[in-house]
This record gives sequence, structure tokens and C-alpha cells, in this order.
Amino acid sequence: IPPYMVAEAMSSLHGLDLRWSSPITPTEMQYVEQYVKARYPENTPGAAGPDEFKRKSPSAGQAKEWGVKKMPLEQSRLLDILTQKATSIATYTDSLSSIPEIHARNTLLRHLGVTDEDYLVVFTSSLKESMMMVGESYPFCRYMNFMTVLSEEVDWIREFASYKEAKVIVAPSNWLNLRIAGSQLSQNFRRKSKQQSPNLKGLFAFPAAENGGTRNSLHWVSEAQRNSWHVLLDASNLRLCDDQLNLTFHKPDYVLCTLSGVVGHSTSMTCLLVRRSSFGS
Repeated sequence: IPPYMVAEAMSSLHGLDLRWSSPITPTEMQYVEQYVKARYPENTPGAAGPDEFKRKSPSAGQAKEWGVKKMPLEQSRLLDILTQKATSIATYTDSLSSIPEIHARNTLLRHLGVTDEDYLVVFTSSLKESMMMVGESYPFCRYMNFMTVLSEEVDWIREFASYKEAKVIVAPSNWLNLRIAGSQLSQNFRRKSKQQSPNLKGLFAFPAAENGGTRNSLHWVSEAQRNSWHVLLDASNLRLCDDQLNLTFHKPDYVLCTLSGVVGHSTSMTCLLVRRSSFGS
């Protein structure tokens, strides 16, 4: 059993910090084996191989659900990385190198008010890399849309959308103002086109907060999803250890953020969260 799984299992048993790395008793080892078998069945003898974890098309029953659950994303480099992480296939070669990541992942999910059943977490070297992974993997095509409120200097998705012939809509930040009647943003969410799929309009990206610190309402997440849009929330300018960002009720399909004060890391960590249901998992 990989040491980082042992650490995760022991933390769930004792509620300890994930820096735990001391020897365990035979009874504790038995618990660890049961934990790993239940949580990571692919690591037990006779388990299904990586191919069994490939994305499958949604069932007919799933297709009846509204919103993003009807729109699983295409397989891509991002999905390969997520699948690899989810199945724990040789993600880390150093026996202890993953423990800080587990600690960071659990800390991040706790700050956001979500669980690992809601989101998969990928740690990247920079915000740019996270956005490029999204831009590369998202199934942009002609007649689809990328509507963005992100500033051009930090929006590395636009080029991918344009290259794939999607329509790029650059929206001003005042469109996020809920006090404006007949919001242009709402109108764009509801707008239909005879030439595009009725189940998928595109990707909407907006910041959780403006540079001046003003928070944007998460109401836009749910409204966009009700109208068949995926949503990317850029929370990278928030300090999640200090600023509250609760995603319990409004769950974006992608979340970009940074996490500081993580054990084993002297600098902040850049994180990309991907909602599992957006991949049909």
C-alpha cells in the first residue's frame, strides 16, 4: 500500500494532521487495508485496470436531467490527469511526497465547504497552467460560446476558444451587478441559437472578487448552469485561509484558486478544482 494512502487512512481513523508518518500497529494496519480496499478498489488484487475508469457516455436517465449533468466533457490531457489521480496510478514515486498534497487538498475542500465526492483537485505550477488545461480540454467548437468577465491579462482560455472557432463574448464587470434590471448577462445565458446544441451553450468564466476586493455574487453560477452553461470561477485573488468562499449551494464546474500556509510548501499552491459530475462520473 503506498505510504500516502496509509497516511490518509490513519488520518481518517484518528483525525490527525496528514503529516503523520509513524509506524502503526497490526490492528491499525488491518484498518488501513480495509480503508484502501473500500476507497481505492483499483489498488486491490483483481481490481479493474485504468481502462475501466475511462469516461462513459451518460445513460438515458441521466440525459433527462437539466443543466450541466447532460454535458460531460471530452477526454483530454486534463481528464487523463484527473483519471490518473482518481485511480492513484503511479502519481507519485516518492513515498512521502504526496502527503503534503493530501493535506492541502483536504484543507482546500474544507475551506470551500465541499468534499472530494464533489470535486477532483489538481495542483499546478501557476494560474496560467490551470487555465491552459481548461482551455485545451474544453470542447469548444463552432457555434459554441466562451463568455468571459476575466481581464485579458489573466485570461488564457480565450485563445483556445478562438482557435476552436467558438464565439468569444467579452463581458464587462458591471454585467455582474445584480441591481441592474434586465441584466445583459441573464439575456446572454438565455439566448438560443438554431445552429448550436440545445444541451450545451458553452463556458462562462468570471472572478469571485474584483481587484478592489468587491465580491461577485455566486448566484451567477447557478443561473448559468440552469441555462446549460458550464461555469469557471476564478478565486485566485482570494486568500482561502482568510477569506470565506462557500460553494455548498453554488457549485462551479471549474474553480481556480490559491492556497497558502500549506505544510511542506513555503509558497502558495495553485489549484484547479473540477466538478466530478461535469465529467459524468
